[in-house]
Amino acid sequence: MEVRFRECDWFDLWIWIEFSEFPSEPEKQFLDELFNSWFLMGKLGGFNAGNLQVQETGVDISYFNYDEQAAEDDFMAVMHNMSDVEYEGGWARCWVDLGTSDAIALDTLINSLRQLSREYVQIKQVIIGGQNEDWLVESKEERDRTERNGEY
Repeated sequence: MEVRFRECDWFDLWIWIEFSEFPSEPEKQFLDELFNSWFLMGKLGGFNAGNLQVQETGVDISYFNYDEQAAEDDFMAVMHNMSDVEYEGGWARCWVDLGTSDAIALDTLINSLRQLSREYVQIKQVIIGGQNEDWLVESKEERDRTERNGEY
């Protein structure tokens, strides 16, 4: 699975997934659940690189003293919004507003997509950010204008 990055706007980010073959309905459900789970973790502040106490401790975490005050004092890192995953031909796409989440959110998603590709549905490539010439989206300004005018 190839991973490529294009222009990334943390608050207006498209994630594109190209499948090796047209995905079946169960395979689409796997991807939908992966994105929904990832977003829920992000919405609850799970992707906060400022509070990785266990990770920074190392492999021996027996009897580790978790610092509640340090966790409480850290800046919130929450995702703001996500669209449903859309499908067209051999592609899927999802829009996210990563909010104040840290980049670990994207690493976690990519790691999960790599495993999904190994075990359930083969993914040819993942593109983070930018446009996809095969499936264009309106600019953020065009989407905002459409929403203000009550058109969906």
